[in-house]
Amino acid sequence: MKYAVVAILLLAAGCSTTTEDQPIPGSLTYGGKVIHSPYKPGTVVKHTFLGKFGVRQFERYVVQPDGTLKLASRIESEDFLWN
Repeated sequence: MKYAVVAILLLAAGCSTTTEDQPIPGSLTYGGKVIHSPYKPGTVVKHTFLGKFGVRQFERYVVQPDGTLKLASRIESEDFLWN
């Protein structure tokens, strides 16, 4: 039973994010950029930008022990609603 619950949670988490651990244009670390953060290791840094075709990208980065940022997740959402 425990394994079924864990499997469902992992499946749900996998469906809600689109991150492939690869930055896309507009990401803080796109193109091999190295960003150093003044925050403590383990801190979550949020970044939002407009992606391709007006799709809003919500990214979360985690500050690593050396101060660099690691992309943890990305969620896509429409930036506007059609009426």
